Amino acid sequence: MTPFPGLDLLATAVLLLDDDLSILYANASAEILFELSQKHLIGHSFPSLFSELGELGNAVGKARSDHASYIEHDLELLTTSGLTLHLMCSVTPVEYKMARILLEFQKIDQQLKIAREERLMDQSQANRALIRNLAHEIRNPLGGIRGAAQLLESELGGARHLVEYTQVIIKEADRLRSLLDRLLTPSRPPQFGEVNIHEVLERVRSLILAEFPEGIAVARDYDTSLPSLIGDREQLIQAVLNIARNAAQAMHGKGMIVLKTRIARQVTIAKKRFRLAISMQIIDNGPGVPGSIKDRIFDPLVSGREGGHGVGLTLAQTFVNQHNGMIECESAPGRTCFNILLPLNESGT
Repeated sequence: MTPFPGLDLLATAVLLLDDDLSILYANASAEILFELSQKHLIGHSFPSLFSELGELGNAVGKARSDHASYIEHDLELLTTSGLTLHLMCSVTPVEYKMARILLEFQKIDQQLKIAREERLMDQSQANRALIRNLAHEIRNPLGGIRGAAQLLESELGGARHLVEYTQVIIKEADRLRSLLDRLLTPSRPPQFGEVNIHEVLERVRSLILAEFPEGIAVARDYDTSLPSLIGDREQLIQAVLNIARNAAQAMHGKGMIVLKTRIARQVTIAKKRFRLAISMQIIDNGPGVPGSIKDRIFDPLVSGREGGHGVGLTLAQTFVNQHNGMIECESAPGRTCFNILLPLNESGT
């Protein structure tokens, strides 16, 4: 069975299962991953490959019952042939001939992953100090802008259409002042409350469409069954908005942004294990992150765009870290994906 052209060329392992979870198709990377030929894969029961499916079995069951995709970010599977595999797996329901489930596996090097997360956490601490210094420098001119807008408004008299513009300046100055106050008060915790993550994304979507009305399209790919989480709504809006705005600017105001949500299971963040997390992905079809800065995009003052200040992603990372979350980035020309992982429970398990 050759379901889609090009699957054999993928570096990730792909399996297609039927209603009975028998393997209908395995690409070349799957043969390498499981150290089995197609002859020993196709036609055999998928669960029989492993001594125990665990969370992967649950994800496959929920994908079938909910007709929704699931991602397992941190799986450790023992095959019946004795292999121990540390994998990330996406489970997607499909309708293609006899195929009903598509599985895509990617190997994880856990030690490299943990070392990278620890480096990012240390880097985030240094970033916060620099951002606080920048915030001090911004406060004074921001107050001047707000004051000037108020004076201008008092001189406009009854010109209501012009007053609307001064009100925009004043409200945005107040919003930025509130943001700066948070940055300048590092000991103050975020203002946590119940947050619907899709309301956050819808707010970001409306702001991006208003800022780039001509050439940016913003598509939704939501898992509407996701529960609310406990978080700071304004911080989360700012974090996602900074990433989406960077994407729009990188595409020079012409392109597609996709806002995608899914549930992630068994996520490890900074050596803490979380049973469930919300995955928010901001995907664009732009030119991609330049290779020269790919490992430093969350550093302050690092930008791939001429005239960019390189603070937006630093702020996004800071806000996500304050929610015990993390941001991952995968980028290539034509597709860049920022994945924000926010745990749903407050402590690691």
